[in-house]
Amino acid sequence: MAGDEEMIRLYSQRILALAADIPLSGRLERPQVSAKRRSPLCGSTVTVDLVLGADGRIADFRQDVKACALGQASAAVLGRHVVGASRAEIALARDGLAAMLKAGGPVPGAPFDGLAVLEPARDYRNRHASILLAWDATLAALDEALAAA
Repeated sequence: MAGDEEMIRLYSQRILALAADIPLSGRLERPQVSAKRRSPLCGSTVTVDLVLGADGRIADFRQDVKACALGQASAAVLGRHVVGASRAEIALARDGLAAMLKAGGPVPGAPFDGLAVLEPARDYRNRHASILLAWDATLAALDEALAAA
């Protein structure tokens, strides 16, 4: 069981501020595709709606996030930089985030370097799925949209 000091570090003010201000929250009125992902461990869910541009990059995006503060903070970092991103860029950031959490890897590069705030969650494996949820839903939606294109 984590001590009080560890929990305070884990739920820093920066994480809580991100969780309280998730960009591009809600649902698109007319998405090209939608994808929902759920963490079986904690029950967190993220639904992503998106529209691709002619160049295959994300032109419009919304996310409905029902997750813990860590999952919300991760979704907030995603939401700040997702519009204009390619599938390869999202996958690189998602894989970097997973490596940071699970294998002590470096923080993903810019523009997703704001994920550094989640480094203290490395030791909390039961939170990793929630932290990755928005990324996984976004990749699922991208895959569906690209397959249909």
